[in-house]
Amino acid sequence: MKQLPVEFEKRMKTLLGDEFESYKKSMDESPIRAFRVNTGKISVEKFEKINVFPTKSINYVNGGYYFDYDKIGNHPYHHAGIIYVQEPGAMAPAECIEINPEWTVLDMCAAPGGKTSRLRNKLNKESVLVSNEIIPSRCRILTGNIERMGFENTVITCMDTAKLAATFPSAFDLIMVDAPCSGEGMFRKDDTAIEEWSIENVHKCAERQAEILDNAISLLKSDGYIIYATCTFSLEENEMTVDAFLQRHNDFELVPVTDKIKSVTSDGIAFDGCKCDVITHCRRFYPHKSPGEGQFMAVLHRTGNCDVDIQPTITQHPIKVDKSVFDFLDDTLIEYKKQNVTIYNGNPVYFAPYFTVNKGTAFACGVNIGEIKKNYILPHHQFFMSLGHLFRRKIELTADSEEIKKYLHGEEISATCENGWAVVMVDGCAVGGAKISGGKAKDHYPKGLRTLY
Repeated sequence: MKQLPVEFEKRMKTLLGDEFESYKKSMDESPIRAFRVNTGKISVEKFEKINVFPTKSINYVNGGYYFDYDKIGNHPYHHAGIIYVQEPGAMAPAECIEINPEWTVLDMCAAPGGKTSRLRNKLNKESVLVSNEIIPSRCRILTGNIERMGFENTVITCMDTAKLAATFPSAFDLIMVDAPCSGEGMFRKDDTAIEEWSIENVHKCAERQAEILDNAISLLKSDGYIIYATCTFSLEENEMTVDAFLQRHNDFELVPVTDKIKSVTSDGIAFDGCKCDVITHCRRFYPHKSPGEGQFMAVLHRTGNCDVDIQPTITQHPIKVDKSVFDFLDDTLIEYKKQNVTIYNGNPVYFAPYFTVNKGTAFACGVNIGEIKKNYILPHHQFFMSLGHLFRRKIELTADSEEIKKYLHGEEISATCENGWAVVMVDGCAVGGAKISGGKAKDHYPKGLRTLY
């Protein structure tokens, strides 16, 4: 039986009442595994035709599935960014409101990238999403996941939320604040979270969450939304944080979530001294009620006007791009938007021209086309993953073929297309690149991502 902190159990008994024993029993069950389809690469309908995993649909996430399959991270579909493995409770916050696909969105505390990937799938390819993570090592993990998923027009930043607020004032229609927390909702799958738990840490987290939410205000447009989420159960980090925020900022209101999320969650909990009379609009995802780990979420809507409301205007990139970049793109792609090609931090990138990202601001900006060498371009892995569907030369493989095993292992494979850079596809989705010469495809899959037999 899982040993939980004594003080934590006392607090949970107070919150759950008669439900506590059901919750305690759920702690000894196996964690639930799930993934989402990356609809930026493949439709849910097409995925279901090629799906090889034993799955059951998640009723509140279109393209979300519970699965039972070992080492799914080694499968070609994972390498191709067709799926993103994510705990099902953590899928819920991005489903709390209907997202306008034309919005500009910020994921404020984004690593490893689960909520970013779902938000990105809900936007048009032309819309910009900024994904921020303060810890550099986690930011690199976030970058790797965004590259694997093949996202366009995504900016990755690595800064604290105060600096972020000063960098992108009033730029976003929606902000996801998946705040660092005491992690009570992860106790079933993470013993470290149990070991590190304390009342003192709960209070420290609540202080940090309040600061992050206050910084989010400067980033939000008039009539914008904040989705506040944690993976913990404490009142201090959840309803109390929301209530205190609303008292500090009377131009915000707490609004209901979508019916599909309401159906799989419990009401927010009123507490002594609560000023918000609709605190039940907050939602609690419990492991003894719905398959998944613990999660809290609340939707905050800005009803007043912000001090500065910056509306982006479409402008051409002022930076001159070397002709070799366009020669490379003309030879490699069937089509592309020339106005989207620019230079960021010394490298050619493919990025929407209307959203300004100053030099040195971002960890990564848009799609990294590659590195400019003497008279040629050495393409980056992200270029294949994001723009592979536009390639002139394609090597079409299936997930069960020997060729895809060889390719993911770093070996040379046969090819029938003409010489030049080609994208390698698995069941119609880009998995990486190769250089074709004389009927042979020299593997360009990054060494750090390759598999073992």
